[in-house]
Amino acid sequence: MSKILIETVNLSKSYKHLNGNITLFNNFNLKVKKGDLVALVGPSGSGKSSLLHLLALLDDPTKGDIKINDVFTKKFLDEKKDEIRRKNISIIFQDNNLLNDFTAIENVMMPLIIKGENEEIAKKEAQKILRAVKIFDRSQHFPNELSGGEQQRVAIARALISKTNLILADEPTGNLDYQTSKEIFSYFLKLKKLKKTIIFATHNRELANRADYKLFISNANIKRVNAS
Repeated sequence: MSKILIETVNLSKSYKHLNGNITLFNNFNLKVKKGDLVALVGPSGSGKSSLLHLLALLDDPTKGDIKINDVFTKKFLDEKKDEIRRKNISIIFQDNNLLNDFTAIENVMMPLIIKGENEEIAKKEAQKILRAVKIFDRSQHFPNELSGGEQQRVAIARALISKTNLILADEPTGNLDYQTSKEIFSYFLKLKKLKKTIIFATHNRELANRADYKLFISNANIKRVNAS
């Protein structure tokens, strides 16, 4: 069985703009192995979030393709992409994307409920992971009753509960204090030992340097850089 979980093949992304086309990256080739911990770095607006959206199959490349578990995905219909995300991909969005009408624990339970898991089992799993990210005492609160950092921890818990092989995170510690950021990253390291693949965009130099390697995005180029 292949050790490569996700691969980009001549991946290009550009947008039409009033002043012409804007190219974020061009003919980008990358192979990410199971258990890799990868940091996306680069200036704001360089394309870090766009690359994560492509890898999550939430956006289509202008050219090229993405392989997940050795299967090309570009020609898949939306229903098939949804299925792949449910089974293989957890996403931590920069703006949390929590459901406002549900409590913190209900938000975290949601991925398991969607998969058809028993509600009591889903609740126990959610309680366990809320404790792990140190937000259990706020489990009955709604998102608008939580601080930005608390909402981010709930979003991280919701992404991690699915136990998918690929975790894509857009500034996962952006709203967190220094100590909590370290604790969340320690959780990522535990997942890495379980052969989970994590690709995260960050402006935090310390966390980026603890990744296996960095992908530096700038001026339509993506360059692999060894973490220091």
